[in-house]
Amino acid sequence: MLKVNEYFNGHVMSIGFQGERLPASVGVMVPGDYEFGTSEFETMRVISGELRVLLPETTDWQTYKADQQFTVPANSKFKLRVLTDTAYLCTYGH
Repeated sequence: MLKVNEYFNGHVMSIGFQGERLPASVGVMVPGDYEFGTSEFETMRVISGELRVLLPETTDWQTYKADQQFTVPANSKFKLRVLTDTAYLCTYGH
């Protein structure tokens, strides 16, 4: 079953689904600054565009472009700075 999610007044939208191994979502973000919280381990892969990311317990922003990915621990928060429309795939769990 697909689940549509909308965040930040529609500036971030995703569709959740059950992937081959793990639950996943695919979505798009428009330019802006966002903060997300996690309830479980997440792996986020940039499909198109670019994300600037401030991961938990870090002070340096990192840039991730198409075909790059990063992970976020469970029960934490991370910040995103989006400069151009960006598509992503996120998986949940290990």
